[in-house]
Amino acid sequence: MAGLRGVGNIINADLINVTRDQILELLRERIVRFAASRVAGGAEDIAQEVLLLLHEKYPALDRVEDLLPLSLEIARFKILAAQRKTVRRGENTQVSVDDLPLAGGDPDPFEQAARHERLEQLEAALKQLGDRCRKIFCLKLQGLSLVDIQKQMKVGSLNTLYTWDFRCRKELQERLQK
Repeated sequence: MAGLRGVGNIINADLINVTRDQILELLRERIVRFAASRVAGGAEDIAQEVLLLLHEKYPALDRVEDLLPLSLEIARFKILAAQRKTVRRGENTQVSVDDLPLAGGDPDPFEQAARHERLEQLEAALKQLGDRCRKIFCLKLQGLSLVDIQKQMKVGSLNTLYTWDFRCRKELQERLQK
């Protein structure tokens, strides 16, 4: 395309056979360059909007002398409107997600307090249990299996230990629900 020189040539030559579509095509290049000089991205979109507006609202204008200043003024208004829109939406102050620090893995204060409270309740409930139940829980917390606990506590039958374990867990659960 001829660009700005093409628009100048049309003005200077006073060509009668130049159609409105040819003028708009040359104006489009000029509008894109004008918008690109003022906006980082979206110059093509602004030019398209300006041409659409010229086509719809100003069909009577067919001279370059009329269309060029009008199109640049419309483009200026479109650019300002786009800038106001980005400010209104807060897009001009957005921070990339990659730049944000990651949240720490530590529990928040509410979770810490709730955990501390549950531990206190568990300790109080365990202290209320009998010696046999406390010993079974202690050995289970050390990672021993029920067979190892049976040998250490010198219980004759594994089924007896299963029953004791069940009763101790049930009693602990009841004390924690109080």
